Amino acid sequence: QNRPEPTTFLHAATSSQHNISQIPAIPLPTSRSIISQFVVNMIIRWSAFLASLLFIDTSPSCRHYASGFSLQPSKVVVGVTSQSRTKLEVATGLDFGNDSILPTPWGESNTDSISLADMEDPKVGVLLLNLGGPETGKDVEGFLYNLFADPDIIRLPPLLSPLQSLVALLISKRRAPKSREAYDSIGGGSPILQYTRAQGDLMVKSLKDRYGIEAKTYIGMRYWYPFTEEALDQIQEDGINALVILPLYPQFSISTSGSSLRVLQEEFAKKSDLYGPQKMFHTVIPSWYDRPGYVKSVANLIQKELDSFTPEEIQEGTSDTQPIPKHILFSAHGVPASYIEAGDPYKAQIIDCVERIKALLPTEDEGVKVHLSFQSRVGPVEWLRPYTDDVLPSLGEQGVKNLVVCPISFVSEHIETLEEIDIEYRELALESGITNWRRSPALNTDTTFIDDMADMVADALNEPSQSVTEACVANNVGNLELEFASEEMEINSAGVGGVGFDDDLAGRARRKTSKR
Repeated sequence: QNRPEPTTFLHAATSSQHNISQIPAIPLPTSRSIISQFVVNMIIRWSAFLASLLFIDTSPSCRHYASGFSLQPSKVVVGVTSQSRTKLEVATGLDFGNDSILPTPWGESNTDSISLADMEDPKVGVLLLNLGGPETGKDVEGFLYNLFADPDIIRLPPLLSPLQSLVALLISKRRAPKSREAYDSIGGGSPILQYTRAQGDLMVKSLKDRYGIEAKTYIGMRYWYPFTEEALDQIQEDGINALVILPLYPQFSISTSGSSLRVLQEEFAKKSDLYGPQKMFHTVIPSWYDRPGYVKSVANLIQKELDSFTPEEIQEGTSDTQPIPKHILFSAHGVPASYIEAGDPYKAQIIDCVERIKALLPTEDEGVKVHLSFQSRVGPVEWLRPYTDDVLPSLGEQGVKNLVVCPISFVSEHIETLEEIDIEYRELALESGITNWRRSPALNTDTTFIDDMADMVADALNEPSQSVTEACVANNVGNLELEFASEEMEINSAGVGGVGFDDDLAGRARRKTSKR
């Protein structure tokens, strides 16, 4: 059977043998007007080829690098030599000056589009978008490569963006051993796929039992299997014509929901004959941090931990210098501060979310005080403050003894909760004098949360739809002024997959403790 030509240089480079016959032919430029673009393309192809040659393991499992993530640069990256990008374009990963990638908006003005009400027999699908994670130690390096090959995660200066694949390879090679150790400490792999499947199965049951809606769920992971592209193929195969897109990130961020939606937007634009408004109804739930069901479920889990403190622990945590015996620390995933400046609504949504949960919990007069911090920072740039690894020693100095930590950005257990919080931050807290540590679990399969997921889908099917492009624009623009993007490199490895937290948290805690 004849196989199609590789679509990227790395696809060719990672096949069974590396020889010049596998390198796609590159036509020479015939006009001076295209020389600069030709040079950029050459650099892209050769950097990908050199990256592939550096693979230590050429077994099929390591070829996930090529098959798992398209190394073809986005339209924004390819066009870096022609014009400066605005912060909006950097933030969304879309080129809004290119009409070809903007599909016709869903709405009443589109007379050719279909609506859910017009369908005689709608086949409902729910696409759950999530980060993904390595299931075994062998998967770690490939997962990291896919992660760092995403320009939403590592932002190179425009002139260096053609080297994205090579940079991704080098970073993944360097970080893989330590990241693999982190995964080994929680059982060898991430449980995020198992939890996501369970959430989807229970949500479908709740939809059927409570609304009479028959639906099928699909999982689209951003950086590991099953990838979003695989989910879309299955959606087409099943004949789904009404699709609800639900990112499993309560708060919208450029680097999480935005990155996943960008992949969808590009797929929809490339295959408008399959996903256009005449073929399939779709709507996005871009964020849901303010839903009463979600807020209540988080508050309930925290309250259980608060109630677990014994009278002796409450007495231990009460003193003249610290009259409040119980404390809650909401530890949210961090992002670079520049993302917020570029219009990312994440910080505002986190603060609003915490306030809503706080309203359902005991007040300071009732013996509970709430704090907020941000975890998983990496790299030299400024991230959202205060940092969790700074707040914990500070609470210890204030005499806090009883602490409940809530992973507010996460709906299922994975490396950031099981390793970063439960091991690294717990050790730091204990060494800082916080003797009675509690951690509220992630939502996982909590019944209140699962029912609220079903409610979200039912509501989305009965409310005005929001397209992928509309969701990207609405959640990244805000009050953004279209200033030109900085030329500085920004690294937002965002602690994803256990690669973003400080590798020496406990060591720094010991040094601080010894100074006291």
